[in-house]
Formats: sequence, structure tokens, C-alpha cells
Amino acid sequence: MLIRNIDVFPLNLPMLQNFSISGGQVGSKNIGAPHVYVRITTDDGTMGWGEARPSHRWSYETQESVVSTVRNYLADALKGIELLNLERIHSVMDQQISSGITRGQPIAKAAVDMAVLDAIGKKSRQPLAHVWLSPQHNKIALSYLISVTNVEDAAEKARIAKEQGYTGVDVKIGLNPQEDIEIIKTVKEIIPDAYFRVDANQAYRLKEAMRLSRAMEEVGVNIFEQPLSAGDLLGHAKLREFTTIPIALDESIWTPEDVVRAIQLNACDAIVIKVTKMGGLSRAKRCGEIAQAAGMELIGGGLTESSLGLYASAHLFHMLGISTPVDLNGPLFLENDPSKVKAEINKGEVTLPDGFGIGWEVDDRKLEELSV
Repeated sequence: MLIRNIDVFPLNLPMLQNFSISGGQVGSKNIGAPHVYVRITTDDGTMGWGEARPSHRWSYETQESVVSTVRNYLADALKGIELLNLERIHSVMDQQISSGITRGQPIAKAAVDMAVLDAIGKKSRQPLAHVWLSPQHNKIALSYLISVTNVEDAAEKARIAKEQGYTGVDVKIGLNPQEDIEIIKTVKEIIPDAYFRVDANQAYRLKEAMRLSRAMEEVGVNIFEQPLSAGDLLGHAKLREFTTIPIALDESIWTPEDVVRAIQLNACDAIVIKVTKMGGLSRAKRCGEIAQAAGMELIGGGLTESSLGLYASAHLFHMLGISTPVDLNGPLFLENDPSKVKAEINKGEVTLPDGFGIGWEVDDRKLEELSV
């Protein structure tokens, strides 16, 4: 089963609400959010789909760079390669777009990897979980994302999370540092039993993060995610020694080699598994298995992917045994996507499809309407 064609579909998906992190806005009701779908077709007509969700506020990749990378550098190079030879596929992609300090264009490569695994599952007539020799799950619990700059809005969002049955919250901080601890306290008071994840998205310096961590110890935060800049592994190691709150790394961890470095430097207690940033399902799976072998906790995350990316990520998180609510927040923010069955949240959970591969099916009409 050989790769015959790779097609690229740049999309702009409408958003229900604005979304910002400490680095700036990553999507808005006025502009929407950039996504890129990739379709792989094999020589026997089997099709697999993958998704990239670039965000220039979060990493250096943009919708334009993802499209040009796949169309101009990866598509022709991968034609004729055996679909089951994942290592060869990644080797060719890494040869075409070389690595710098970290893997070159991992978000673009993630869409290709996801499409390959989707096609493998469809060809073998197995769900993705069974391709990994793992049991199939039909639901996944999400954390409710709170990204606000004041206590009043934080309280409103926390009440929504509680009313809608969420068992986890993910509070973004660093948007208004003067209000951070009050926002955290307010959310904790309203929904005290939720798994409490605080994500700084690299907003702080070490001394600031130390002061904040002391205050969060009093509140009862479960995990402190990416407080310092991505390259500051030694700073994270010092913070980890200073605080009793487990430290998780996200933007610092893109590759299996990054996981090894974090282990060697004792830089964290947990790593955030994100399919898109890690170059796809297969590389994210490897990152998770290395971290687990070192005794680290795994946290599930995303980049507001649509239903396609959400379903694929959820299958992987179950395979890796992630039991805490995961930050797959696309349905909270995206008004529409090109799915026949769009991911919908019910009591803080999403029901997963049970078809072959990822189980996702495209709505061709909506794909055309949302394309740019």
C-alpha cells in the first residue's frame, strides 16, 4: 500500500469566543482560527485525514508555512513510499525539512503522520486504538479552559464549568499578572474538587514563579504548567526543588530527545502530550512512553484542534493511560468544522467515534465552505 497523493486544505474555522494566552490572542470571533487538513490517498484508493493547528502566538509555524511545507516539500517526496513504513516516512520528512534546535516544522509533519495512521486503520479495518493493540474507549473527560484577565470573568467561567459537570479546569495565567493569584483563588473556591491545572505559557521569570508557587501551594493547585521560558530547563529544575506543586513542561518538550533532556536535568514532574507540536501521533506516543518509563506523569493537551485532531488525540491519551481531564478545548471555542459528526461536549465529556482509523468522516460541503 503506497502513498499516491497528498492534498492540503487550508481552513479558517469560526470561533464562538476569543482565546488568548500570555503571548497574545490565538483566535477570535472576528477573524476565526487557522487550521490545515491533509488528505493522503494510497494506490488502492484508501484515504486518511490529518490536521495541523498552527498558531503564531504559540510557536513559529503559521498556516502559510504549514501549507507550503506539505505542498512544496513533503507531498512529492513521500509519493511511492509504503504507508506502513512510518520510520521511513518521518526520515524523509526530516530530510526535506531539517531540524534546528528542535524538529523542523513539526506541526506540518503532524498532519501527515496523523493521516498515515488514519489510513492504516481504515485499510486494516481497525480503530486506531486497535492498531496500537490498545482497547477502544468511547468517551474522554475534558478540562474547562479559563483564560481571563479579571476575577469577575474567572468566577463566571468557573460557575459555568461547575454547572456543566466538568471535573477539571485549566486556568491560563500571565495575561494580567497582578490578578493571577486572585483569579486562581476564585476558581478554586467555586469548583474546589476539580483537577486544577495552572498554565503560564512561559510568562514568568524564576523569582516570580517561586513567589507565585508559594501562594498556589496554599490554594491547592494540582500542577503548574510551563511557568518559565521553553529553553530554561535549569530554571524549571530549581523551581521544582523549591515548590511542592508538580511542574509540567509543554513548550519545552517537542521531541523524544527533549523528554530525555528534561529527565536528565530533573526539570519537571510531568510532560504535556500534544500530538500537533510533537510531530504527530507516532512521535507523541514515543514521548509519552519515554516519560512514563522515567516515572513522570503525563498530561493531555491540545491547540484548539477541530473534531479530527481532538478524536485522534483522545485515542492516543487513552492508549497512554492518561486519566486526568485533558485540555482538548476545540469544542469550547470552535463554532463549526468540516465534520459529519462534530465533537460535542456533554457533562464535561466528549463521545468518541467508533469507526476505523480515527473514526472521523469529512463533510465535503463544509470542507469547501470553510476553505481559504
